[in-house]
Amino acid sequence: MNEWIDELSDLTAAGQRVVLVTVAGIRGSAPREVGAKMIVSDDATIGTIGGGQLEYQCTRIACDMLGDDETPSLRKFPLGTSMGQCCGGVVDILFEPIASGLPAWLRDLRALHGQRQPVVIATDLSGEAGKYVVTADSTFGEANRATPATIIETAREGLDAGRAAHRIDDWFFEDIVGSNLNIAIFGAGHVGSAVVQSLSNLDCNIRWIDSRRNIFRNTPANVRTIESPDPSLEVAAMPADSCYLVMTHSHALDFDICERILQRRDVVYCGLIGSLTKRRRFEKRYRDLGMRQSVIDQLVCPIGVDGISGKKPAEIAVAAAAEVLQAYERAMRESNPAYPDNVHPLMRRR
Repeated sequence: MNEWIDELSDLTAAGQRVVLVTVAGIRGSAPREVGAKMIVSDDATIGTIGGGQLEYQCTRIACDMLGDDETPSLRKFPLGTSMGQCCGGVVDILFEPIASGLPAWLRDLRALHGQRQPVVIATDLSGEAGKYVVTADSTFGEANRATPATIIETAREGLDAGRAAHRIDDWFFEDIVGSNLNIAIFGAGHVGSAVVQSLSNLDCNIRWIDSRRNIFRNTPANVRTIESPDPSLEVAAMPADSCYLVMTHSHALDFDICERILQRRDVVYCGLIGSLTKRRRFEKRYRDLGMRQSVIDQLVCPIGVDGISGKKPAEIAVAAAAEVLQAYERAMRESNPAYPDNVHPLMRRR
């Protein structure tokens, strides 16, 4: 997820000394993916690069670098017995001290990300050429430095291909793009609220819809709330290959929403809260309307992964969130035979 952009911007704009810590390379097994980040300041640590001794040692190193001359440092950490970890791989960690206020590249990155514009951050690991933010048609970075043309070309090729973060020689490239995991959640009751809180921790875009006024509380940043007198009309607003969870206060409303979802024919997941009896009633009514059984079979009801039988909202939320993620990753594998080897699922662009 890209919350680090706002966090780092706020800290540096306030004049705080920080070190941005990034997983820049992996060989073998490791606790986090390339591109995972952690921010270390004088009084806080934000984010995680995997926990354990690796994160502990990196935090200590970052603390010693606070206030340094802003030259990046790349260090290698074997994750074996000497580190007190048993992953067995080797991780390259990039340390970037920032001590002179909000850097130009970060200011530009925040503005572009706020506009939902895909970008690539290109970082010279030697520190000589600086750091650049590259879009499909523009380049942003230090005004007094000339960006190598080959680096811009490589960055744009990666942007078109939707590559995950990767290194090429002394350059580190990171795609910063919006997630293509789109989820619509219908219903803002106790279960709907718990599901939103659970799913919002993923790198995803959530539309949360309800017909009742002033029903939404404590909305996460990646959630858009919609009060609609007819929530079923919001189905058409979702992009193709979206996931849907239907859990309103009305069976009649649930029925109408699910009907519109199933009619789309481009659905990754359609989950309906309720019992097997509710499913059978809905199935019969859909058949009476002439809906094919193969279409009806896309409806998931009851919802939730097997093995979790609890009825508390938080328990349902965990089971439902896991099922949505399973459906999404299954769809990614079907559309991309190389998944997940060549690209991180939540960084993939269609």
